[in-house]
Amino acid sequence: MNSKKKLYISGYLKKKNVKRFSIFFTIAFIFLIFSKLSNDYKQTIKLRVNLVNVQDEIVLENDSLNVIDALVEAKGFSLIPFMFKGASDIEIDAMTEVTSKQNEFIFDVQKNQFLIEGQLGKSYKVLSLSPETLVLSYSKRASKFVPITLNSSIKYAIGYDLKSDFSFSVDSIKVVGSAVAVDSIRSITTELLELKEVNTNINERVKLDVSHYPKIEIFPKIINIKGEVARFTEGTIEIPITIANKPNNILINYFPKTVSVSYYVDLDNYNSIKSTDFIVECNFKDIEDNQAYLVPKIVKKPDFVKRSNIKQKRIDFIKL
Repeated sequence: MNSKKKLYISGYLKKKNVKRFSIFFTIAFIFLIFSKLSNDYKQTIKLRVNLVNVQDEIVLENDSLNVIDALVEAKGFSLIPFMFKGASDIEIDAMTEVTSKQNEFIFDVQKNQFLIEGQLGKSYKVLSLSPETLVLSYSKRASKFVPITLNSSIKYAIGYDLKSDFSFSVDSIKVVGSAVAVDSIRSITTELLELKEVNTNINERVKLDVSHYPKIEIFPKIINIKGEVARFTEGTIEIPITIANKPNNILINYFPKTVSVSYYVDLDNYNSIKSTDFIVECNFKDIEDNQAYLVPKIVKKPDFVKRSNIKQKRIDFIKL
């Protein structure tokens, strides 16, 4: 019995010693790694140049050539990320930090070493850069500005309507592509804006539809649409008739002398409507042979009147 107990105790101690040794070995290894990573190392890293503020028409020919080899000195900790990625990105402003020749951007790498160091950060000291000059070839596409056409299906609540025209966040869209593709485009239509029972102001973001133009790009791709919605009502007013283009040697008598004009207007402007805001005209030149009536038309109305209509469709007349 005693021998069994001794064997058990001996085995337990051995296991405990192995566990202790493993813990000490792991701690020592971690300290060793930290000690090594705290040292300074020299390493060549790749920096991928991304041009920003490039004109929409410009397309870089070969992105694989936009790479700078940088020999840097840094702590091991700082160099660890470059073990897991091919290159680090730096941004170069195409408007201010490169020179432009025909179909080429030229970036003076050596002259802009401070710029590269600034984007890498204080942990890195740049020792050398290659190549000395980076040449980025590009091609330029055709472009033009075209108007926007709104594609909408908007149902207003009873008594409400759009007070004036919609306004867009931009007045036109820039279309970029081949000369043939760009030249064929006259306007860009929005995707369908569908609203129901609208009784408040409209403020919507809408995408532009280029599904019919696969070989072009547009800028911007999304616009903001605003519209003022107000309460509307109908009114009626009597307007005197004006006869236009009647020869001086012809005398006529016509009836009625006034017509009823109905109009659709927002409540804010309803009380400001006057008869002098409208002109109803009959053009004597429009009379055909043996025609004994004139056709009244509204030739002037206030801009804020949404719709207007003449109830009498003909004005009878006789020559004297």
